[in-house]
Amino acid sequence: MKVSVVRNVLEANDRLAQELKQLFAERGILALNLMSSPGAGKTSLLERTLADLAGEFKMAVIEGDLQTDNDARRVAATGAQAVQINTEGGCHLNSSMVLEALKALDLEGLDILFIENVGNLVCPAEFDVGEDSKVTLLSVAEGDDKPEKYPLMFNLSEASLLNKVDLLPYVDFDMERAKGFMRALNKDITIFGVSCKTREGLEGWYEWLRKKRAAKKR
Repeated sequence: MKVSVVRNVLEANDRLAQELKQLFAERGILALNLMSSPGAGKTSLLERTLADLAGEFKMAVIEGDLQTDNDARRVAATGAQAVQINTEGGCHLNSSMVLEALKALDLEGLDILFIENVGNLVCPAEFDVGEDSKVTLLSVAEGDDKPEKYPLMFNLSEASLLNKVDLLPYVDFDMERAKGFMRALNKDITIFGVSCKTREGLEGWYEWLRKKRAAKKR
């Protein structure tokens, strides 16, 4: 039956996710699952973060994309390790994909692993990939009602970045309305307003990363 098949797929994914969590725990690696719609700015955020924090942390990226390696090449240009997963039409990453991608990375001394999920506001939230935290990006060009329309991703995320705030004078986006939707779904969510273009707000994101990394290392 279809319901049983779906349940079996999710259970198999969750078993592998637990193996990944154990591996990350043993090595003290902070693993973050970055999710958003296409074009919200995940890769731009990674480029800034990897460049700005290169002196503090050893970081790597698993890049999920439908077809190309464009984003992985952008990330690798910062000097960080990057490995590409092409899902060939698949709308999300799963634990088996991440486990396979790890074989191509040097995990020795790694502090933070970013998993850039496929651009999609629905499916990526349904699959645990062994992460410590889910982080969602929403650009101000997308509309402030997206958290209300796609609640699961924001409900499960520990942090959310409202990106491209430099465009606020030119778009119809109410920051407080968007934040209100998020907090109604998840009262504990941490929200940052940022611009990867102007660097506005990025220091708050970096401080969150430092605290998460320190907590993981204990």
